[in-house]
Amino acid sequence: MEDIIKIPQHVSIIMDGNGRWAQSRGLERLEGHKEGVESVRAALEFAVEMKIKYLSLFAFSTENWGRPTSEVQGLWTLMFKAIEREAKYLIKNRVRVLMLGNLQQIPEDLRMAIQGLMDATADCGGTTLIVMLNYSGKWDLIQAANRFAGENPGKEMTPEDMDRYLVTAGVPDPDLLIRTSGEERISNYMLWQTAYTEFYFTDTLWPDFRKKEFRLALEAYARRDRRYGKV
Repeated sequence: MEDIIKIPQHVSIIMDGNGRWAQSRGLERLEGHKEGVESVRAALEFAVEMKIKYLSLFAFSTENWGRPTSEVQGLWTLMFKAIEREAKYLIKNRVRVLMLGNLQQIPEDLRMAIQGLMDATADCGGTTLIVMLNYSGKWDLIQAANRFAGENPGKEMTPEDMDRYLVTAGVPDPDLLIRTSGEERISNYMLWQTAYTEFYFTDTLWPDFRKKEFRLALEAYARRDRRYGKV
């Protein structure tokens, strides 16, 4: 494989294909989500190895509430167990964790575990892992506009104001957005933040996306010329 000469500061991933991975093997959809957790660990390990400063993952969208209740509850259980299992690794490797989205709608015990993990890693100075949970781009824009209007009556919002009021405030926009499973859309994800993001689509289903596939995405990014609308 080629050397990667240009490492993005922020890589974001739409993790897609867990259900199809499971169904193709005659398994319940939740088994795909379980295997997908292993891909999360592999992606984070590679991000740490490559010194990527920010890795954000689209874990649960506001639209995902429309899935069967058993699947949604299973996802919460998987996340709770992952937090318990991975806390030591995250702290040891200086990974700061942020979980962003409408967290008030998720179960209280999980919300408390999330807050505990964020507090425990708050001073970590390595890679920042951002998990977008109960998130959608439209929701983010609306909540930002509403909060701005409430705190600044009569003032016209600027692009800089929008940056400050989104839930990703303080996090640089993604340089590279990866979507797995062959779908080529962003599905209501970071609509503002991805205005000049480079997109990379792969047919690989998320449970099969490991370090080799991540490296291929970084190699493709390194070959691109980002002009931001300029010559």
